[in-house]
Amino acid sequence: MQPSALPDLALPDLAHTRAGPVHWLATATAMAAVVAIAGFLTPDPATASQPAPKPATAAAPDPAAATFPLKCGGVGTTVTKKASGDLDGDGSPETVAAVRCDAGSGTPPSGIYVLTRPGDGSGPPRVVATLVAPGEQQSVGTLAVRDSAVTATLLGYSSPDVPRWNPDVRQKAKWRWEGGKFVRSVPSQARSV
Repeated sequence: MQPSALPDLALPDLAHTRAGPVHWLATATAMAAVVAIAGFLTPDPATASQPAPKPATAAAPDPAAATFPLKCGGVGTTVTKKASGDLDGDGSPETVAAVRCDAGSGTPPSGIYVLTRPGDGSGPPRVVATLVAPGEQQSVGTLAVRDSAVTATLLGYSSPDVPRWNPDVRQKAKWRWEGGKFVRSVPSQARSV
């Protein structure tokens, strides 16, 4: 086959088809501008749609300001342990207090009470539940509020012959707010100490 019979055409010099330093500098500047503009136009990062937990709206009730349903004669009461936390999920903390008569000697039985603030926020705290009544003849070794539950170690006596200052029975107890009341969820399995 013969080479084409087309005459060689004289094409104009196309300067823009050759890359030179000025061409690369202009391209780099244009790319930097595109990246910068894209950075300003990105959407905000996504956030989780779950609501934040309610912050506590008030301080926990002070058991020193409460009146407890104890019959102590003229000796008064003493708070031996206390713990606070939101037990019913309303955003306001409650206080759990272990209270006994201030007898001066021996170990009188304790009661464990749940305190809350009045609805209008004025006045002393009020007792809304009794978890352990003094008539159960228990003392309180530990008391805590964790994960909306009250836990306690209760100390008692295996017989009337055991001295009141030396309890020989220990049991764990746990209460949680369910269905409008405190439900004891740990069985009272007593152990001798």
